[in-house]
Amino acid sequence: MLVFSEITSPAYVIEESLLRRNLALIRSVKDRAGVDIILAFKAFAMWKAFPIIREYIGCSTASSPWEARLAVEEMGSKAHTYSPAYTERDFQTILDCSSHITFNSLAQFERFYPKVLCNKSPISCGLRINPEYSEVETDLYNPATPGSRLGLTCEALGGDLPEGVEGLHFHTLCESSSFALEHTLEQVEAKFGSLLPKIKWLNMGGGHLMTRKDYDVEHLIALLKNFKAKYPKLKIILEPGAAFVWQTGVLVSTVIDVVESGGIKTAVLDVSFSCHMPDCLEMPYQPVVRGAEICEKYDSGKNVYRLGGNSCLSGDYVGFWTFDKPLAAGDRIIFEDMIHYTTVKTTMFNGIPHPDLCLLHEDGTLETYRRFGYEDYKQRMS
Repeated sequence: MLVFSEITSPAYVIEESLLRRNLALIRSVKDRAGVDIILAFKAFAMWKAFPIIREYIGCSTASSPWEARLAVEEMGSKAHTYSPAYTERDFQTILDCSSHITFNSLAQFERFYPKVLCNKSPISCGLRINPEYSEVETDLYNPATPGSRLGLTCEALGGDLPEGVEGLHFHTLCESSSFALEHTLEQVEAKFGSLLPKIKWLNMGGGHLMTRKDYDVEHLIALLKNFKAKYPKLKIILEPGAAFVWQTGVLVSTVIDVVESGGIKTAVLDVSFSCHMPDCLEMPYQPVVRGAEICEKYDSGKNVYRLGGNSCLSGDYVGFWTFDKPLAAGDRIIFEDMIHYTTVKTTMFNGIPHPDLCLLHEDGTLETYRRFGYEDYKQRMS
């Protein structure tokens, strides 16, 4: 059994058994629904874990030339690539590393499609559409807000597709349910239904949090089967990210000081919300801490603490937690479910040491994939 006090702090630790649990479920949905499910690097790109993922899922989606290269070099397959805009400088890499390319606008498609035609390997092209509907409540993560730069509305696309477009792509979910997908598909059909018989594939994007405990997997499978029955020639693609590593690992941190100001005690940690858990500030949300309970407000009569990051950002803290006993320097703080959208979004602001990347194998051994040092910080700066 893993003893967190023996782990060098700070560290992200992903558990192989939990990762395989999620992967088995995702592969089951893929097989039972008869669809393609691919990994979105935007949520998880810890490539040393890709050999495990490849046992279940063989393809990935990329949003940049570097992610596309990672798909070829470490997943061993070409990427389904989408970007809000491609550049002349990077497009050859996109061509070399992609099996599918989705364009965000007609102008981008017209600009780069001639290069696709001249490419030595065939590539299937698509357009991103905006159904102008989303149940995502946080605007920062909602691609269907008014004036969104992401995807073509029905009005902008018109009644037909340019020659060479073989697929359509939408992405309006974020940690969403199968019922949100059902409602979205209703809008897609209402606005783009006349185009569905004319294409080869429909990419339903990410945000399908099928590994969450309360997610209705059976409803998802039935929904996808029914949609496929309506459009039997259409290949369906889903590209979740968070679902692959949902609740598969933790961020291990250590209390380095306890300070009190204005009657509030703050445990200062060797990690940073801003640098290492950015979604906590962006979403925002208060993560689960092992052995502690979330408090809605500060209560000086209990062992209640604000947890603060070790950066100079004033707002580098989130909420309050109550503990069984008073906190002191050296205590370990374990943040649950800290693998998705963490390592891919971390920064080295303030030069704060980056957490190690680790895998806890099923036999109980801990493998450190990567330990970061001063040179990693220095080389990023110039």
